[in-house]
Amino acid sequence: MLLTLQGVSKYFAPPEKVRPALQGIDVHLEAGEIMAVLGPDGAGKTTLMRLCAGLMKPSVGTLQRDDRLGYMPQRFGLYEDLSVQENLNLHADLQGLSAQERSLRFQSLLRLTALGPFHQRRAGALSGGMKQKLGLACALLLQPKLLLLDEPTVGVDPLSRRELWDIILGMKEAGVGILVSTAYLDEAEHADRLLLLNEGRVLSDRSPHEFAQECQGRVYAVYSPSRGRRSLQQQLSLRQGVVDAVPTSDAVRVVMRSTEAMPVGDEQWAAVAPRVEDSFMARLGQTGLQPSVLEQEPVLSLAQDTRPAVMVNQLCKNFGDFQAVRNVSFSLSRGEIFGLLGANGAGKTTTFRMLCGLLPPSSGEIRVRGQDMTQAQADIRRQMGYVSQKFALYDNLSCEQNLRFFAQAYGLRGQHARDRIQWAVQSLDLGAYAKQNAGLLPLGFKQRLSLGCALMHEPQILFLDEPTSGVDPLARREFWMRINQLAGQGVTVLVTTHFMDEAEYCDRLLLMSQGEVLAQGSPSEVRALAATGDETPSMDEAFARLIHAREAEFRRSA
Repeated sequence: MLLTLQGVSKYFAPPEKVRPALQGIDVHLEAGEIMAVLGPDGAGKTTLMRLCAGLMKPSVGTLQRDDRLGYMPQRFGLYEDLSVQENLNLHADLQGLSAQERSLRFQSLLRLTALGPFHQRRAGALSGGMKQKLGLACALLLQPKLLLLDEPTVGVDPLSRRELWDIILGMKEAGVGILVSTAYLDEAEHADRLLLLNEGRVLSDRSPHEFAQECQGRVYAVYSPSRGRRSLQQQLSLRQGVVDAVPTSDAVRVVMRSTEAMPVGDEQWAAVAPRVEDSFMARLGQTGLQPSVLEQEPVLSLAQDTRPAVMVNQLCKNFGDFQAVRNVSFSLSRGEIFGLLGANGAGKTTTFRMLCGLLPPSSGEIRVRGQDMTQAQADIRRQMGYVSQKFALYDNLSCEQNLRFFAQAYGLRGQHARDRIQWAVQSLDLGAYAKQNAGLLPLGFKQRLSLGCALMHEPQILFLDEPTSGVDPLARREFWMRINQLAGQGVTVLVTTHFMDEAEYCDRLLLMSQGEVLAQGSPSEVRALAATGDETPSMDEAFARLIHAREAEFRRSA
């Protein structure tokens, strides 16, 4: 046995004062086995990983593990000012590899991770997927028998996620035992066993198939010819007996508390096979926001306007001789949710920053509600809210202090500012954390606070840059319920995301590759572009097929 925990508990304060981080954990992991650790924010996943890595000791119980250990922490733990090769050299020095050993390992790992051509590139200049591959390469230097991976694919595009999992599965075939935590529940399907944690306790330890079968007969695809998916999903989320409702393909996927379907009006319900995410939500999820909470959401004072909320025409951005964005054109309507997708390095972040006014375009036109971005930046920015990819608030300020700071920054004063702060605290359920420093918040509550600050001045356009990266499925559901509400009130939303299931929430999508527009249209239209015969691919599969087809086209023309 490579890893055994018996009766392990971890206290960071006396248990009579604070709930233990882990309570009575019994786990074992064998060679050639993958165990996926799942759970919401605060479940104890990272504490479990750190215990297994030897970074802390159990308060109670025993933990035994193999000494040949590789550990990849949740946050990028490498030196960004060092090159790929220099990072490998440093970790080889720390782990005591001889000159002969490291030469062979470097060649093998650079080939395995496809980082060979980039070995002299500074780590901070790598894409998200390449950074994670470098972190994994450093964890594999000692050819470990036990590999601990704490959310290795957070912030990584779908193609890089697939590549990372190909490496992980290859390690399994080589007999390595792997303990991996993840916020992507589709990744859990690769595991041999799932360990579901909540509030420091084990709720389930079984195979993915056994876990998914807990929802057998309770999962439906619901379609209504008279209602759009967004409206249907919101209504189903609030219906009695519904545990979960998410848009998928041309329908809404519904998980029920019981096996009985509950069609209303012209709804068509069809039973579908359960998956891991369904059982996760059935175990831990609740129905969406209650009507009383929905009524508390502000009706933003938006003027009626038939012009496009955002219009982009032939947008280009050059960095020296490198053209990061080439002739990108699209428009956004009032109240539309528009998804900007692409692999790392596709140009979507550069496009996003130009739209937010953070980067000047090299050429092309951006108009916001009829105004030229280059001529009226101050007026336009007052109409925008922005949630950045990385938590960009002030860690040493409390939630209330952050909200007050942003209210003042947006020019809110007196009773108006106090009313907006009170709205944010109440409608985003921040009351229990109002006096707590933002840096100490769970990730899901950091996300809520970021959204509250972005909405403080009641913007007409909301920019969301990978807002749910690393956030657990429960918090993601709640977040998208709120975004749907805002769109229903007329707010235009532009979002980038690496969760392809979240792309289904969007009214339209723009997929970028090599700085250009690869595909544009509704989720159904984008999926249809990648379809073969009568098959309807998932959004994740459609993304991969379209990107691979474009890359093959570039290789042929090179």
